[in-house]
Parts: sequence; structure tokens; C-alpha cells
Amino acid sequence: MNTQLNDWYLRLYIAGQTPRSLVAISNLYRIVDEYLKDHCEIEIIDLLENPGSGEYDRIMAIPTLVRLSPKPYCKIIGDLSNMKKTLLALELLHN
Repeated sequence: MNTQLNDWYLRLYIAGQTPRSLVAISNLYRIVDEYLKDHCEIEIIDLLENPGSGEYDRIMAIPTLVRLSPKPYCKIIGDLSNMKKTLLALELLHN
């Protein structure tokens, strides 16, 4: 992971090309396009293809989005459909 100050690194865990996985991917790209533009790197990990990959981030449910940078580290479980909740969790929106 090669990030600079103010750069974002997001990792999305999915399991195959299920409808929930596809919605999560679409919602993630929409958030990045609208709020982060060229300041974000996205990694999508399919746990069906790489079963052990979720151990490091202790993934218990899918889809799960992990914000690795900027700190603090956070996880969002679900397909990211609740945009307001997702933006608040990522600290891209404030109450």
C-alpha cells in the first residue's frame, strides 16, 4: 500500500458476483467518484477466489468495506446502499 497524506485506501471484501456484491461495488465507485475523485485507491477482494484473504482484516460478513487510510481504520458491513450512513462512517459527511 503506497499512500500519501490525504490519500484514501479502501478495501472491499465480496464473495463472488452476487447481487449484493455487485451493488456494493457500484455504490463504492459512486462514492469514490462523487467524494474522493483521484485521491483514492480501491482494492476488491473476492473471498471465493482468495479464501484466506479476509483473515488479516477479520472479516466476518460480506460485503465489508475497510478504510485502511486515512486513519482511523473502520469497517462498514453491507452493500453501502444507505449512503448517508456510509458517508458518516467514512467521515466524508458530518452531522
